Amino acid sequence: SPPLLRLFPGRLSAFPLFLLALLLGFASLLWLQLSCSGEGPAPGGQDRGVPRQPCPPPAPLQPPEEEASWGPHRLALLVPFRERFEELLAFVPYMHRFLSKKRIRHHIFILNQVDHFRFNRASLINVGFLESGNDTDYIAMHDVDLLPLNEHLDYSFPEAGPFHVASPELHPLYHYKTYVGGILLLTKQHYELCNGMSNRFWGWGREDDEFYRRIKGAGLQVRRPSGITTGYETFQHLHDPAWRKRDQKRIAAQKQEQFKVDREGGLNNVRYRIESRTDLSVAGAPCTVLNILLDCDTNETPWCTFG
Repeated sequence: SPPLLRLFPGRLSAFPLFLLALLLGFASLLWLQLSCSGEGPAPGGQDRGVPRQPCPPPAPLQPPEEEASWGPHRLALLVPFRERFEELLAFVPYMHRFLSKKRIRHHIFILNQVDHFRFNRASLINVGFLESGNDTDYIAMHDVDLLPLNEHLDYSFPEAGPFHVASPELHPLYHYKTYVGGILLLTKQHYELCNGMSNRFWGWGREDDEFYRRIKGAGLQVRRPSGITTGYETFQHLHDPAWRKRDQKRIAAQKQEQFKVDREGGLNNVRYRIESRTDLSVAGAPCTVLNILLDCDTNETPWCTFG
């Protein structure tokens, strides 16, 4: 008899062998699930900025075009990006699954800045808005290093006004009451009403604070999640500041200028060129990568260069 059967006394019938096969199959699936990342934070609550080993992608959900329950609206997920590929590989499949489970029609746009100027998150979002097409009617300004862990977070159409998903009482790092960074949803109509974001913010920080003042100036009210009980465990933050330094350098009059409201610029004067546009799939999740060349008037904002 086979060696495995020698472990059991007597003669086994077909039914016990069938139960044994089921048990072994369940144990194999359980081991696979425990050995990969799933959708939660790293084991032991340690967040070291590097995503864990990804699980095999689940079977694709029914395409939204064939299911009326997905609703009429479509989200453009705008992700400002530069040289953070390990985060991108985790972000795209994770967000595609997360939004699909919630039946949110969506298109992920990776806004990849490929020029030699300093990073400009606000201008990239302006470009993403202009290039996102007419088949999307609202946007999410979404950091690539922030993953929602609570399935009750709302990504639906924010008809009543801007909806700040990563609110101060939930974001793992930023807790001041006027914070609107991380993840912010707006209808395209409301974003146009604000004239988008200011293009004057090169380097890290402050563009969200200026945009909050634009929102208020447009007569809009920021709404935030309610009933979320997971607190600062609501998101997984992938960024590791010890490994990837933020560009916080302040050049010339930049420190003074960053506290002013830009009343002239935004969607109306963002200067850019699309070097290439590529549709691709990351672990079965579709997205579009826009390679973007921003332009800068060094007389107007001399802090756009590293010199």
